[in-house]
Amino acid sequence: MNHEQIETLARQWVVEAADRPADPRVQQVVLRLLGDLCKAIEDLDISPSEFWSGVAYMAAAGAANELGLLAAGLGLERFLDIRADEAEQKAGLEGGTPRTIEGPLYVAGAPESVGFARLDDGSENGKGETLFMQGAVFDQAGRPVPGAKVEVWHANLLGNYSFFDRTQSDFNLRRTIVTDENGRYQFRSILPSGYGCPPDGSTQQLLDLLGRHGQRPAHIHFFVTAPGHRKLTTQINIDGDEYLWDDFAFASREGLVPAVVRIDDPGQLDQKQLDQPFASIDFDFRLYRETEAAPSTLVDRPRAAA
Repeated sequence: MNHEQIETLARQWVVEAADRPADPRVQQVVLRLLGDLCKAIEDLDISPSEFWSGVAYMAAAGAANELGLLAAGLGLERFLDIRADEAEQKAGLEGGTPRTIEGPLYVAGAPESVGFARLDDGSENGKGETLFMQGAVFDQAGRPVPGAKVEVWHANLLGNYSFFDRTQSDFNLRRTIVTDENGRYQFRSILPSGYGCPPDGSTQQLLDLLGRHGQRPAHIHFFVTAPGHRKLTTQINIDGDEYLWDDFAFASREGLVPAVVRIDDPGQLDQKQLDQPFASIDFDFRLYRETEAAPSTLVDRPRAAA
């Protein structure tokens, strides 16, 4: 069957079969995806057994809540970012902090504070390296943005995230920090570890068949928002990680790997009330002004809330 015949069939099944008003956008998308899938079945000579194996795979991935992880691992989430970058460039927006993927592990409702927050609950004291991260939020003209919200979340030393990992306390390693009158933020936490896809999960099953690992470098996620500015979704990677430039989710980007400085000065240790050296990261965020010339940065997607 040639592609023209397949397109005719797809149109019959999606458009001409409608016997009541249809959503034009849904109709448009389903028609395209169904036609492309049928063409792939024809071109690759996909057998019925292979087809139903694929259906079962997608059902299992959905049941395990791994479709978000799969979207990242196949590069689809990164592709959406590439398109968003291109749209902003066409709108003349340049010089902001690079965006990168959100991932599937954000949880809404983290406790909020002004200027400073401690992210960790202290349960891993002595097991990892204390981290202080600080900086400011600036607008497109380089002016500080007081009252901006910096939402931050990251994994623990085992690569697990609170809420999804019930052994952790509520909102461990998750906070919302409102910048102070100088646009500054700071938090204390632990230096996170990277993580891998569940070894027996759907995503790793496919990655194994593709000859790929499922590891992410250690990283810290951020949403940064302020009135009149475009929402920034990004993350910084921890320099020196084995998978820094080999991220299975393709989220590593230049400009998002700040230096990690080890502080052992007695005066600074006393100031932080610490008896061991700590890691320090300086990182500023630069937001674009809101504009109708580029698509919205507010993404409507299923997210956890607690």
